[in-house]
Amino acid sequence: MNAIHGSFTPPHLLPNRLSPSRNIYPSSSGMSGRKRKADDDGSSDDRMSASPSMASAELPRPQPRHTKRMRTNLSGRPLPLPRLLETLGADEMRNLLQSICQRHPDIGNEVVTTAPRPSIQSTLEVLSKYESAFQAAFPFGGRSSSDYAYNRVRQQLIELLEALKDFTPHFLPPNEQQPATSLAFLDGATEVIHRLPNWDTYQHNRHKEEAYEEMAKAWAIVIREAAKKAGGIQLQYGGWDQKIAKHNEASGGKMQEAVNELRGGLGWMAADAPAPATSGPEDSMSVRQQLLSGNYGMGASAGIGAW
Repeated sequence: MNAIHGSFTPPHLLPNRLSPSRNIYPSSSGMSGRKRKADDDGSSDDRMSASPSMASAELPRPQPRHTKRMRTNLSGRPLPLPRLLETLGADEMRNLLQSICQRHPDIGNEVVTTAPRPSIQSTLEVLSKYESAFQAAFPFGGRSSSDYAYNRVRQQLIELLEALKDFTPHFLPPNEQQPATSLAFLDGATEVIHRLPNWDTYQHNRHKEEAYEEMAKAWAIVIREAAKKAGGIQLQYGGWDQKIAKHNEASGGKMQEAVNELRGGLGWMAADAPAPATSGPEDSMSVRQQLLSGNYGMGASAGIGAW
């Protein structure tokens, strides 16, 4: 009895029957590893079992990530040429083109050959602008024919006459082939000269005198060429005989060269014209008869055409 009692050991004194290196419960890492492996195996089987056609049919189509946006100006830059030209006015465009043509004569020649021909209306409008600038330069008050007024408007007067001198050859043969066009321009250009003032100082009138001289020569050139075409029919039925005669009268006889050329161009009609009456009044004869006889404008005042 004592032996049995002596060999008995209380349970709380017994050593732990479980080994420290063993764990009754499996670790979570192990289970998760096995679970991942199972999942991987299952997904692999599913992929292997699915057909390529089914996989492509079930996949959604890719959608664009963003819509196209307008270009933004991230940095400053000059305007494109078309936009720059849109901002230029007529005078700025003209000055720019003239500057380019002066630096590059080949471009200037191309502009001259390709630009539309100036019309009578557009050219007379340009001359009208020069004339308006000339009239606007006159001082207020005082006599418009005085030396003071001349000194104030001299620059504008020269610019007007220089423009007239440059435009006139454009409408003369052989550059202009239509006599009607040439005559119509000369008619309007001569009116510009008529409206120029007669200055108090004789020397100041040299500009107007020279303008009449050049214009008379231009009229003579056109009349000479017009007489060669269709027997001068445009001179006969266009009323140019009367217009030229009136221009000569308004200029104080300074257009006589044009009148002489017209008389020569219509000379073939002199045989059919009745002889002018010597005792009757001058206004009883037609203008053409007076031109052919050389009596038109006799005694006309030289002061006509003053400002």
